Amino acid sequence: MAYQVKLENFEGPLDLLLYFIRRDELDIYDIPIGQITKEFVEVIDEWKQMNMLIAGEFIVMASTLMRVKAKMLIPRPELDEDGEIIDPRTELMQQLIDYKRFRDVAEMLDSLADNRSHVVSRQFEQEIKAVEGDNIGSTLSDITLYDLARVFKEAMEKRPVISQFELNREPIKLEKQKEFLFKFFDGDGLLKFSTLLKELKTRMEIIVTFLAILDLVRDGTCSLEQNDVFDEIELIHLGAAA
Repeated sequence: MAYQVKLENFEGPLDLLLYFIRRDELDIYDIPIGQITKEFVEVIDEWKQMNMLIAGEFIVMASTLMRVKAKMLIPRPELDEDGEIIDPRTELMQQLIDYKRFRDVAEMLDSLADNRSHVVSRQFEQEIKAVEGDNIGSTLSDITLYDLARVFKEAMEKRPVISQFELNREPIKLEKQKEFLFKFFDGDGLLKFSTLLKELKTRMEIIVTFLAILDLVRDGTCSLEQNDVFDEIELIHLGAAA
């Protein structure tokens, strides 16, 4: 190949596929399965020749791509109950779309956490809206948003990367995650982040929780408090506090 794709640059097979889509400016809603399968398999073969230890997820994805490609070549496509043609790429495309959305929010968390002087931009609000469909503004001060992003970024780094298998599970809804948060407030309407983070097992849960907290602060249901620079952040349920 004319270029080298390094294994350590990718968190998983979906990350590698997204790289191909971005690099070649492909339509994520209409993936050229033949082209992307060829490139994916070539990269895997190149890594094998370099005696690299390849995670099982990459091998599974290579098999998935070849299976989808084979189905696309069948002269008589499968039909659903309504007689509509079933696109063999649908599940894969949805996984990539979901992964891209969560990856975009994760990258914004990184950006916010790494830049203390970051101001919440219109682009940030638009990107958040694209992830969950809600107009999530921000009534947070810059320092509070910085600290919030830093805590969530550190928590994400301790969890496994988002996999295609996790994306196959029932999606975590923003409203459901708000209900989840309310379970952990104490009698005074306070929730310490150390308590909350113990309950979040995956990166996806962390990302959706971050969005849920932003939304609760925006609509005035909750506020965030940190008494000193190195003190723990607390989420305050304003209704309970009243």
